[in-house]
Amino acid sequence: MAAGDTQRNQLTELLKQKSIDYTFEDAPPEWIGLLYPMLLALPLIIFFIIMLRRGGGAGSALSFGRSRGKMLAEEDLDVTFDQVAGIDEAVEELREIVEFLRTPGKYQALGGRIPRGVLLVGPPGTGKTLLAKAIAGEAGVPFFSLSGSDFVEMFVGVGAARVRDMCSQAGAKAPSIIFIDELDALGKVRGSGLPGSHDEREQTLNALLVEMDGFPTDQSVIVMAATNRPETLDPALMRPGRFDRQVLVDKPDVKGREAILKVHIGKIKAADDIDLKHLAKLTPGFVGADLANLVNEAALLAARKNRNRVTMAEFEEAIERVVAGLEKQTRLIPEDEKRRVAIHECGHALVACSLPGTDPVHKISIIPRGLSALGYTLQRPNDDRYLHTQSELEHRICVLLGGIAAEELIYKETSTGAQNDLERASDIARRMVTEFGMSPRLGRVNYRDSGRSPFTAQVYAPSPEVGQSEQTRREIDLEVKRIIDEAAQTVQELLVGRRPILEQMSKELFDKEVMDADDIRRIMDAHTTSPQLVPGTGVSPSPAVAEPATHERSAERPAS
Repeated sequence: MAAGDTQRNQLTELLKQKSIDYTFEDAPPEWIGLLYPMLLALPLIIFFIIMLRRGGGAGSALSFGRSRGKMLAEEDLDVTFDQVAGIDEAVEELREIVEFLRTPGKYQALGGRIPRGVLLVGPPGTGKTLLAKAIAGEAGVPFFSLSGSDFVEMFVGVGAARVRDMCSQAGAKAPSIIFIDELDALGKVRGSGLPGSHDEREQTLNALLVEMDGFPTDQSVIVMAATNRPETLDPALMRPGRFDRQVLVDKPDVKGREAILKVHIGKIKAADDIDLKHLAKLTPGFVGADLANLVNEAALLAARKNRNRVTMAEFEEAIERVVAGLEKQTRLIPEDEKRRVAIHECGHALVACSLPGTDPVHKISIIPRGLSALGYTLQRPNDDRYLHTQSELEHRICVLLGGIAAEELIYKETSTGAQNDLERASDIARRMVTEFGMSPRLGRVNYRDSGRSPFTAQVYAPSPEVGQSEQTRREIDLEVKRIIDEAAQTVQELLVGRRPILEQMSKELFDKEVMDADDIRRIMDAHTTSPQLVPGTGVSPSPAVAEPATHERSAERPAS
């Protein structure tokens, strides 16, 4: 008798003794119990089988280490150097790269080595990505395009695997170009403590450094990259042998802006009398992206007016819209505030017309624009300037303080409309002291930390006076205040002597809401008794175009 049957008989006797009703059912086989875990794991097994069948394609769970670069075929690269305008020096510098890719044997026969990498540096919107596509279009070679952020993942080692895969694909298609946009997302200084510094990014950068050194000398693979923050890049990435060439793609001058406008205006239905040279002079500091946006805004304005051609009026209105924001005719402003804004703007204009070395005033308006601009003064420089003297910067501060000084003269108190004026004036004065050595008290010393980007207004250091003593920082503050106070005193004396001009100009602006250069010149010519009135000479302390005076304003184009 089996042991199971003995136990069952004993249990039966016990139940009978206790008078308990019972029934027996046969248990399932043991192999059934082993089947349950397999059934629970079946969906996961099926998922992995599907992923394996897909071969690790893009978007699969097994494709972490695959490069996310997009290869553009020759027929997709329809951009050439003829479509790149305003940056002729950069184009000429890169024509040789095209020759390298077209005829590498010509240079290798003489023992020359094809450059490993080309770094395009410059402000945002100047056409660095467009230039890279033009090189690939001219050379007719495979073009791998991706961003620096495409390499960085939360898992350590994934970015390095993507770098190796990308270089392997480019090597198989040689001659070819790898273009990495926004290189600073990948190539920041290792161990710098800057935002975004972590182990995964540093391992990815290490892999890129090794791969750029690892291309065979006879392999025509060029790594191109673009950034507007070169000061954050690792020195090992910048040395010869990796990025052999660094090409500056800077803001265009007046001739460059005219050439860029010609390219973009050719894409719209424009009137025959469009003066490109005049538009180029009205847009100092604009880059290619700004000019493309300007042409598009002008076309939209013409369509809104149901016109079949885009005229100069739409272009000039589009410039004001880009600089100061969208015009808001429906915003209702109380009469007293409107009159105060008119006095504020006329204060800017009168000071600009009375001091030498300032930009000529092109237009004054008290029509609200943008987020909070209640009015603006538009100044147009006659020429592009690259150096500014101390007196020009001081007069620039005077123009910025003209609005608040006019309010104080007429109303005996000021308003919140001068907030942005004071910020910009204080910034110019502080840079005069800490960067340009224009303080006799502190001498020819640069106190600014090196964290400022050469192409953007952003400062990466926690403070512009890092490492300075408390006494030095106090001296800097005192010098900044002295420069501002002296400029305010100059403006106050100037406006007191020209109060009749200020009152007449503000009254006419209040009635008309908009005044151009001819209206301002007419009022100034009517008061020619003062020998100290000197028209602006066209000197431009900064590439900014407008100086809108607002109440808590922030909608103006920032000065570079």
